[in-house]
Amino acid sequence: MHFTVITPTHNRCQFLPEAVASVRATITAPLDIQFEHFILENASTDDTANWLRTATQEGEPIRVISQNTKLQPGPARNILIRETPADSWLVPLDDDDLLLQRCLYHYGDLIERHPEQSWFVADFLRVDEERRYLPSEDYYAWRFDSATDMLKAIFKAEHFIQGNVCYSRSLFEKVGGYDEEIEMAEDLDLYVRFLLAGHLPILSPHISHLHRFHTSNVSIGVDADKHGADLRVIYDKYADQLKALGVERPG
Repeated sequence: MHFTVITPTHNRCQFLPEAVASVRATITAPLDIQFEHFILENASTDDTANWLRTATQEGEPIRVISQNTKLQPGPARNILIRETPADSWLVPLDDDDLLLQRCLYHYGDLIERHPEQSWFVADFLRVDEERRYLPSEDYYAWRFDSATDMLKAIFKAEHFIQGNVCYSRSLFEKVGGYDEEIEMAEDLDLYVRFLLAGHLPILSPHISHLHRFHTSNVSIGVDADKHGADLRVIYDKYADQLKALGVERPG
């Protein structure tokens, strides 16, 4: 079983070393699991590229490629995923977040117990810039009876998914990867296509990662109105399929 943790990074030298260290600290015993941390250095102008050159010299499991022109998250992740083994299980991790040590173990255990499933979703915790836990800010995934029920909740803005997933490269290829034209919510757009293809995620009881809140989060300024606008953009792309399932357009 092979896992690839996917991280595009741009000007995150302040936080990236801790993200890399968190993946390196992964413990998968007693499962027979291989893993790597695959990073796209996305046209950084700070010291990120220099730091990554030092980090890769320290050994496995880091692999780095560089991009001279800054890309949006969707195309950046597509570049990375195209270079992963065909049988990889993919785990997105933002460059300012921290993977928990047993995250990949728990995903691997679920994959062994549900060999017919192609993606999984977990809870995560929110912390501040100094990694202090933020009470009452936990993210908790929901269990749905069907893909249609999950789609209805997403487009009612009752539920969202944010970097707390593991999915197979084969499912990623099946639905066409990340949409490279979307500037925000490209991950949610991908997961909507997973659901439209009939794939309901298995809910895992573990905590996947620590999501760090700070003043330069890429989601700064994404309020309810902006999220609603993003949902309408995604809905309109798949309106015929969604209407056929009884999923209503967000107001």
